[in-house]
Amino acid sequence: MSDGRPAGPRRWPAALVTLLATGGLAAPAAAGAPGAPATEAPGPALTGLRLDAGNRRDSGAGYDWSRAGYRAGAALPGDAAIRPEPRCRITAAQLADEFGVHPGDGLDDTGGLQRAIDRIAATCSPSGGHDRMSLIALPPGALLITRQLGIDADYLLLRGAGPQTRLIFRPDPATRYDTLSADGSRWEPDAMQHQDANGGWIWPGRGLLRVQSRAVAARYVATHAAAPANRRDLYEGSVNQHWVSGLQLGSRPGDHGYAARAGARAVRLHAKARLDGLRPGVLVNIMAANSRRFYDQMHTTPTEHPLRNLHMRQQVFTVVDIDAAERTVTLDKPLEYDVPVDSTSDGSLPIDGTVYPSKLTPLVDPVLGVGIENLTVTQELPGVPADRARHNYGNLEPRAALHGVVFKWAADSWVRNVRTEMTGSHPIVTEVARRLTITDNELHGAWNKGKGGNGYLRGSRVWDSVYAGNTTRGLRHFTFQWSASGNVAIGNSFDSDLNLHGGWERHNLFERNEVVVPYAHRPASCDSNCGDEGDNVPDAADWHPIWWAAGRKAVKWSGATGPDNVFHRNRLRKQLLGSDAPFIDMPRYGVSPDQVYRFGVGPGGGYRHLSVAGLPIADWAGVELTEFTDSGVVASSSAVESLFLRSLTR
Repeated sequence: MSDGRPAGPRRWPAALVTLLATGGLAAPAAAGAPGAPATEAPGPALTGLRLDAGNRRDSGAGYDWSRAGYRAGAALPGDAAIRPEPRCRITAAQLADEFGVHPGDGLDDTGGLQRAIDRIAATCSPSGGHDRMSLIALPPGALLITRQLGIDADYLLLRGAGPQTRLIFRPDPATRYDTLSADGSRWEPDAMQHQDANGGWIWPGRGLLRVQSRAVAARYVATHAAAPANRRDLYEGSVNQHWVSGLQLGSRPGDHGYAARAGARAVRLHAKARLDGLRPGVLVNIMAANSRRFYDQMHTTPTEHPLRNLHMRQQVFTVVDIDAAERTVTLDKPLEYDVPVDSTSDGSLPIDGTVYPSKLTPLVDPVLGVGIENLTVTQELPGVPADRARHNYGNLEPRAALHGVVFKWAADSWVRNVRTEMTGSHPIVTEVARRLTITDNELHGAWNKGKGGNGYLRGSRVWDSVYAGNTTRGLRHFTFQWSASGNVAIGNSFDSDLNLHGGWERHNLFERNEVVVPYAHRPASCDSNCGDEGDNVPDAADWHPIWWAAGRKAVKWSGATGPDNVFHRNRLRKQLLGSDAPFIDMPRYGVSPDQVYRFGVGPGGGYRHLSVAGLPIADWAGVELTEFTDSGVVASSSAVESLFLRSLTR
């Protein structure tokens, strides 16, 4: 495996040469000089931060993050929130006696743990609440898991005895993927078919712990029962959110073609849309159809990649009111984007000849109030040494690219004090989730970090959530992507980049993070199944501490990063010139502690794509050291230690 070290004389990036010449950056020591550091660890994570609402600022940098995280800023539940009834507290002894879960015996514990979860779901979750939690207490020792565990019991705390509680994932043949791309480099969801279902219905893929409903819609009950073991999960949970559950939208009075505008809280439904099932408190996803004008706004065109009919702009809200006469649904916070009725109602020509509707989609049977705490997760890949995966940004075993923890159609949940060691792909991943708190975890390594987009701490379609005090080592990226918004990443320690991966993610705050990126952290460091989320071949780029998705680059898998992603008081260091070169503080966005940098914003406050000499950049690679102030980045000063928290005292 190459470490990406150039074979010939090193050439410094042009922007770096300019900074050195103008005094904007102190010259690093010569590569290979005596005493020059070859490795450097990021500073420690800020664990134990007070994340409760009483320690939140009302707003910062023009956006209000004060209600991000579990229950809009509530403290995570402790022992006082656990119900007293014995039937809702399954102890480690009960797991052994009643469910056959015995640590260290080498036998499969999957069935017993699933039965315990199912008992809580049937007997305790219906009468539970955030202050009436059920508990499954896992014993210390090794528990063998061979299939995905479905955590679909609301108000359940799955708590280990500490890092010595180890969930060892050895996925069986029905859990490993049996459909790969033609070149064998990655899982191919579209090829995973059974009747009218395919693997896209379980996106982002299987994992060890899946927080998602397993309910099966009535129209699929027979098909689900008859499906083979490796296809049965296609019909669980996801079909409840499938196309038929979305409600079409209508034009609001005096604004033809739009169901709502950015800043509004009321969304107008189509005259024939059924209102039954909608009520205050229901979670709904407002899904705005892509249009050619939207693609133009992101500066994705002209492009050789196909424009796609999909909903890149999404966000989950809580319904607070319904006006049947006016056909409107009122949301708990203002919209962050315009919502055209369909892909042509903003004046655009159709994409691929199709008029594609926007929708209001209720989350049917969302999972609420699940906590995962105090345990270790690992996935075994027999015969492959873990060292081979270090700084290897390819897929070592695509069939085993399974995640650690998956949140899908979930809300008001958390992961705390969890350690992962070599998961198949993402240690923690989201797909349509709101108000999560991911805090004080240590996430180490992944077997697959290559083509198809693997090995991230991945916040996809996640809103109003907090990632705080986490340490990651040996992952590909920390990402917000695919319309993620209103999230806070604070006090984390990463040896990979803060990555805005594309798909109109917006209003996310990166603050007080320690980021140290070695030279070997780059796409060219790869020996098998190399590439990115869009299946592009590795390029010659370096991954700097920040990555921003330019429209022309990211259109292959999504589109440009959206407006107003904020960086404040992060420590950003990079090993630029080779694996034996020193690390330096990055001259942009990380060396001025009082500066607040708002990416994707113009001087007037609206969206602006990053540009050089007035032209939108086609790719972030190669321009990472460029000064973008007033060319897509707005800088201002702030004396506060945190835009999110009043105090960093722990």
